[in-house]
Amino acid sequence: MLNLKKSLSFFSLCLILAVFIILFSATRPAEKTTVEFYPEFPEGCTSILVGKNASSDGSVIVTHAADCGVCDFTWHHVPAADHEEDAVRKIYHIHQIKTWPPEEGGKWGNLEEGYTELDIPQVQHTFAYRFSVFGYMNEHQVSIGEATIGCQRKMMNPTPAAKMDITMLTLLAMERCRTAREAVKLMGSLGEKYGYGYYDSGEMLAVADPHEAWLFEIMPVGPLWTPESGKPGTVWCAQRVPDNHVSVCPNESRIGEINRNDSDHFLYSPNAVSLAVEMGFYDPESGEPFSWKKAYCPTLGSASSSYGRRGRLWRFYSLVAPSKNFSPDLPNMDFPFSVKPDKKMSVQDVMAIHRDKYKGSIFDPAQGIKAGPFSNPNYFRGFRLDKENYTGPRCISVNNVEYTTVAQCRSWLPDPIGGILWVALGAQDTSCFIPFYAGVKALPDSFSVGDHWILNRQSARWAFDYVDFHTQVAYSYAIEDVKKIREEWEGKAFEQIPAIDKVAEGLYNENPEKAATFLTDFCLRHADNVVRAWWDLGDFLLVKYNHFRMYDPETRKTGRMMTPGEWNKAVVLYDKLSPIPQSRERR
Repeated sequence: MLNLKKSLSFFSLCLILAVFIILFSATRPAEKTTVEFYPEFPEGCTSILVGKNASSDGSVIVTHAADCGVCDFTWHHVPAADHEEDAVRKIYHIHQIKTWPPEEGGKWGNLEEGYTELDIPQVQHTFAYRFSVFGYMNEHQVSIGEATIGCQRKMMNPTPAAKMDITMLTLLAMERCRTAREAVKLMGSLGEKYGYGYYDSGEMLAVADPHEAWLFEIMPVGPLWTPESGKPGTVWCAQRVPDNHVSVCPNESRIGEINRNDSDHFLYSPNAVSLAVEMGFYDPESGEPFSWKKAYCPTLGSASSSYGRRGRLWRFYSLVAPSKNFSPDLPNMDFPFSVKPDKKMSVQDVMAIHRDKYKGSIFDPAQGIKAGPFSNPNYFRGFRLDKENYTGPRCISVNNVEYTTVAQCRSWLPDPIGGILWVALGAQDTSCFIPFYAGVKALPDSFSVGDHWILNRQSARWAFDYVDFHTQVAYSYAIEDVKKIREEWEGKAFEQIPAIDKVAEGLYNENPEKAATFLTDFCLRHADNVVRAWWDLGDFLLVKYNHFRMYDPETRKTGRMMTPGEWNKAVVLYDKLSPIPQSRERR
């Protein structure tokens, strides 16, 4: 009997939730009879690309939001090195997600488990760079962002014949390349020669240097490939973002028609078209032009038809080019590869987009009672009830992100000074972007330790998770406290960068080693200060919002956190509350 009552109560709550979502979501998208789910395509990461003439200061910018939730989030610095003439480079299969406990050496202490038995000739000199799940920026400002895009299922190649995966390719590019174009060609050629896949399917890399931004897509060629076949072990294509344009990859293939007469903007493998014909993805007799994305990684639906699950593409373009009035009903496959933004974008603008949660849009998850009593945009992600699917939007910003990188490449400064890799650990809305110059010789110790399963107060990432956890409790209130501290510390960094650039350039002209030491000292000191500030902020939030009240340590007074009217109405309706009788006036 008790279970029956619980079931009825739960059913009643669901009905009430449905009613209130309808009543209070006046800006919801048009009604659809079905919700489109495409589980074969990932929803992992978002990467933004900004050409040098589309940025406000002439930087080339590429980004990566590593939306995982269980991946290794530690960061590491690899110094430049010279190698003997007969040295070899071991090649490993590196799983993007799999991790090991810190006491067992963590992910990067267990590389040998993935040794492919392939050694390739080592180059005479390898460059310094920084990496986490992927390689991100080297001393020559070559920078990378990533987004998994998937591919047609028959293209998958999980066999040991495929020696290269996407992480390994990014590390090799960091070690060996001085330009983005070099990096694209190197990664493509290595995949062709040694085979690509194993752990990975279709992947996109945003590859940049101070002059160019390339969107590079690479995919396996099926499980029957062998080196002895004489055929390329991968299929790949790269398109350069026009200098005055911006682009984005939200886990969807973005390259359409390939202009094979424009080598300045297109690079590709020799089988870019022939593989599609061979596998039955494209019929050259159809009269239709060949489209890379339609052949190898077609994406169904639109922002509206998926209720925002596939809305990041529309959202990005609506933010950077609102004058074009892109409709959320426009199929994702019909969006252009890139657009000219309505105004040039600053690094801060790009950071703000990575913090976007559809606020004010038709897919705003913070509207209605689905956002909880404190308008938390992270609450509603969708669920299955009575054999029916209910979905929430997939925002650009999700709180299961490991970190977000914004790589800023500047041509007017020497490479060690021109490149800045901004890193925000954890959820973007409750974190802080911290700068690391391309020429630094080390990263903070706190960035190289920790994992998801053990709270570690020596780990920088846990400082940001500590703040994020306490913010979720009373989001609409606590996020305002976080914004103040975030704006303070990011503001300090942006204020200091011009002066740091100037001093570092003077030292570089005198002695590059002095410049490297100066930049390293600045970055380590600033990062340590930010991490300390976030531990303090976490303590502050715990005290201030303890017991769902508001404690003010300065006045030693408390206040009440008010819940929104729509939530209150839902509680009254669900619990059948009666108002307190108004007292009669005294006579």
